[in-house]
Amino acid sequence: MNWILLIIGGLFEVGFATCLGKAKETSGTTSTLWLGGFLICLTISMVLLYKATQTLPIGTAYAVWTGIGAVGTVLVGIFVFKEPADFWRIFFITTLISSIIGLKIVSSH
Repeated sequence: MNWILLIIGGLFEVGFATCLGKAKETSGTTSTLWLGGFLICLTISMVLLYKATQTLPIGTAYAVWTGIGAVGTVLVGIFVFKEPADFWRIFFITTLISSIIGLKIVSSH
């Protein structure tokens, strides 16, 4: 169950990074709303990370949480913000995903 909470927390990390990107693109009330979304996603993400670390090792949980956030944020950057998707970016995203899976496999929890 805590792995599921950790994955959801990582997805909310993608949410808060995306909100920051959208807030940067806007101004006024719209920017304030995106910053509100950032705070909500940040809070949920941190609470879920905290819950997951109640039974998972902190090093593994944090690495997986940040990895999910990093991969998801890069993918959102490519698909939403039209950032480049060259060979090396895709290569290193793939190695990061492999590392996340590897940490899950070798974790005793």
